[in-house]
Amino acid sequence: MQLKPIAAAVLSLTLVACAGEDGKDGQNGTDTASQIISLNETGRYASGIFDQSAAEIVTYDATTQQTFVVNANSGQVDVLDSRTPSQPLLVQSLNIAADMQTAGDIADANLVGAANSVTVHNGLMAVAMEAAQKTDNGWVAFYKISDLSYLTSVQVGALPDMVTFTPDGSKVLAAIEGEPNDDYTIDPEGEIAVIDITWNGTALNTTLTELGFTDFNVGGTRHAELPTDKMVIDGFNASVAQNVEPEYIAVSSDSQTAYVALQENNAIAVVDLETKQIDRIFGMGFKDHSIPGNELDASQKDGVNIKNWPVMGMYMPDSIASMTFNGKTYLLTANEGDSRADWLANVTDQAACEASGYFFDAGDNCVDEFSAKDYYSADNVTLVDSEGNPFASANGGFGEDNELYRLKFSYHTTVTKNGGTEFTKLYAYGGRSFSIYDAETGEQVFDSGSDFEVITANRFGEGFNNDNAETTGDDRSDNKGPEPEALTVGQINGHTYAFIGLERMGGIMVYDVSNPFSPTFEQYINNRDMTQQAEDDVNGDYGPEGFKFVSAEHSPSGKPMLMVGNEVSGSTTFYTIEVNTLQP
Repeated sequence: MQLKPIAAAVLSLTLVACAGEDGKDGQNGTDTASQIISLNETGRYASGIFDQSAAEIVTYDATTQQTFVVNANSGQVDVLDSRTPSQPLLVQSLNIAADMQTAGDIADANLVGAANSVTVHNGLMAVAMEAAQKTDNGWVAFYKISDLSYLTSVQVGALPDMVTFTPDGSKVLAAIEGEPNDDYTIDPEGEIAVIDITWNGTALNTTLTELGFTDFNVGGTRHAELPTDKMVIDGFNASVAQNVEPEYIAVSSDSQTAYVALQENNAIAVVDLETKQIDRIFGMGFKDHSIPGNELDASQKDGVNIKNWPVMGMYMPDSIASMTFNGKTYLLTANEGDSRADWLANVTDQAACEASGYFFDAGDNCVDEFSAKDYYSADNVTLVDSEGNPFASANGGFGEDNELYRLKFSYHTTVTKNGGTEFTKLYAYGGRSFSIYDAETGEQVFDSGSDFEVITANRFGEGFNNDNAETTGDDRSDNKGPEPEALTVGQINGHTYAFIGLERMGGIMVYDVSNPFSPTFEQYINNRDMTQQAEDDVNGDYGPEGFKFVSAEHSPSGKPMLMVGNEVSGSTTFYTIEVNTLQP
């Protein structure tokens, strides 16, 4: 077997002056030098539960000054008194499953699994709850915040992930991920749940509309609309509707349009909330790591070695957010990347595996996250360029540690059949960056390129690209690098800022995105002690999973804040955002 990534093309462009019409005016800039912000750790609540998902998604209610934290370990929502952010205190934990049973909404609390997401608006809280068997239908549960009393629940599709209110509070939206079970024998369809609500502070009424993707299946009325050249359609024996797995939702400021991240598909579904229809799907395209500015480190055995490679990146965002600039909506994406490896690993039918476009290995079974290193000895895999020359390390030879053959890439995306198996391009998981897209056209207007790896390498040297549950420098270079996952935006004194969490490396990247065409880096903060092993929550925060920005107007401190749920360390951390206005 040969793996053949295409050689990086070098394009020569000659500019010739000629007479003609003037071009259109460019975008107005933003005076980003007028103020500087910095995050300072103010307080921290530690659950004492390490590497068990005890703090994931966070949200905040300004009226009661309580912070709500999804504790997937207990399956509950922890309620923190955050009136004094320097000393957040656990008030109680909401046992949603027990409350649903007591209210008669379900027969047995054991039918309910973990909480996945929580959101609040105008005294009302909504919680996404998966079923104990995640392929069964889940629920969105509602609580009255003033007394934390349970109200009702709405049954939705399988594995509701992210849940959010529209800005006007008229609807609750849930991304119904529909993940398969652990051997792909059951694969629910992905959906988007739109719940219309009327809420007067006491009584709640709900109406559910479920938006599916069956029209996009092969032979369906909308299949031809899929941008197959810019998205990923794979899955084991899966229809398009099964293939699609909604992950995260952003809503336009006018509450008219929702944007839903289809992570594994490298695409965004655009939903018209007035007509309650999927308006369109746009693919996010692919990142060319051979272009200067898009460098990456492809091996976990060579220290800091950030450079251009003939590799494409599949953005596959987790968290997304929206912002408005010059009257238009823009989407910001945290380009984590995600494969289907967890479920394919238990597929043992070789013929079905290969028919679905994956690699079958007698030891590992069905394989999506592929690397030449893993199969070099057993299958005589080599990695060569378009001219048949092996990619050699700086020291020469195929077997050196800094070879591209260590990089994990998508076997399904790249495989072609032509008298055997060959690869014309390597498509790696994730973009190792955050991006900004014009929400109307789907055009990418900005990507942070190699910033995250360069900044963390400058700060931590060979400790960069660390893992989140153990301290091993360079460990994740072959597999999504710093792995940006959490993302939110907030406005401070007319400036719009993006906050991006690095799931593996840890820490928070801060950018001024007031002009989405020209963001500026502001700060990278990471309270993790890289000299210590990641064994508990004593040595800092690990695995930032969910962010909540709180404006100064609504903050308990009177200053803007960022609240962070850290999945691995099980901690919830409160950052005060200090603002320094510069004199002209």
